[in-house]
Amino acid sequence: MRLARRASRLGTETAFEVLARARALEAQGKDVIHLEIGEPDFDTPPHIVEAAVEALHQGYTHYGPSPGLPEVRQCIARNVSARRGVEAKAERVVVTTGAKPIMFYSLLALAQQGDEVVYPDPGFPIYGSMARFVGARPVPVRFLEEEGYHPDLEDLAAKVNERTRLIILNSPQNPTGCVFSREEVEFVAELARRYDNLYVLSDEVYKDILFEGEHYSIASLPGMLDRTIILDGFSKSYAMTGWRLGYGYLPEGLVETVTRMITNSVSCAPAFVQRAAIAALDGPQGSVKQMTEEFRVRRELVMEGLERIPGVRCSRPMGAFYAMPNIEGTGMRSREFEERALAEVGVALLSGTSFGRYGEGYVRLSFANSQENLNRALERLEAFVARSRRQYRG
Repeated sequence: MRLARRASRLGTETAFEVLARARALEAQGKDVIHLEIGEPDFDTPPHIVEAAVEALHQGYTHYGPSPGLPEVRQCIARNVSARRGVEAKAERVVVTTGAKPIMFYSLLALAQQGDEVVYPDPGFPIYGSMARFVGARPVPVRFLEEEGYHPDLEDLAAKVNERTRLIILNSPQNPTGCVFSREEVEFVAELARRYDNLYVLSDEVYKDILFEGEHYSIASLPGMLDRTIILDGFSKSYAMTGWRLGYGYLPEGLVETVTRMITNSVSCAPAFVQRAAIAALDGPQGSVKQMTEEFRVRRELVMEGLERIPGVRCSRPMGAFYAMPNIEGTGMRSREFEERALAEVGVALLSGTSFGRYGEGYVRLSFANSQENLNRALERLEAFVARSRRQYRG
């Protein structure tokens, strides 16, 4: 089959590939512990489920407006205002089937041949994939392990120029768990203000999962609300990954174009799921806090377990539910570590190179699994690395 050239520029999210391999091994009877997929292992809070069921009974089973139900856009705008300290308008909210479309639609609308997109590396792999797909040049900015996986600001400043169309931020960050300081966010804002046609895509899906520091949205800084695309959703904070609901708060000039893209691609997000979003945002938030506190406990468990493994070191993640240990001391490269950990001891995790070229020498593991399974996984990894180091030295 002859495919369009742009099809070859489209990457993937390796977590789903490793998940498929892990499921295949499980089908053969192998016990696998899943640390590869970024998904809370909690049920969606009951009041959100009940709101969706009630919406179905009320007849929310038909098409709705492409940018979202009016009452849902208003609810999201209120939440954006309260959480970011800005004056948000419902007319600038678009509701999508998951948060990823906000990345895709924004890049399609803003970036083209000759433009550049600056993004974190290691970082969520879809950033670079989508930038390439639309014909723009992806420009990675290195995150520094020795600085707790914070961005190399000198590198960032050197890579932003008149060709830069979009800077992508993600805080708390996948895969490193870095949380940007206010000074770092202000640094990015100052860079963005230098160019008339430069926008910031601020991926804030992990904003509620914080262990240290605070979440600073770049949209809240002077002059930035009109040049920031806030990407957010419900998957992480409310354990709603399978519900597929996200949203963007967009610069005014982008709303109509993104709305047309929604119309041309998926028509609209499911109405009954949107109604559940109101319950999520306006309802009790205790489940979010409880989940975050459990992730905090698991973070400590993971850090203690990684410290016992020879040749492994890891900076403490400040947010999200990922750890990204350096495994250079094991004598293995990242992809080898990923493949052998799954095949030999049944621990599914991800090579750091899944998150960019600067991820070599690292692996990412998700601690969105039970404490019991995390302990089992760490024991397996400790034995696996000890055995591999003996073989490596031999």
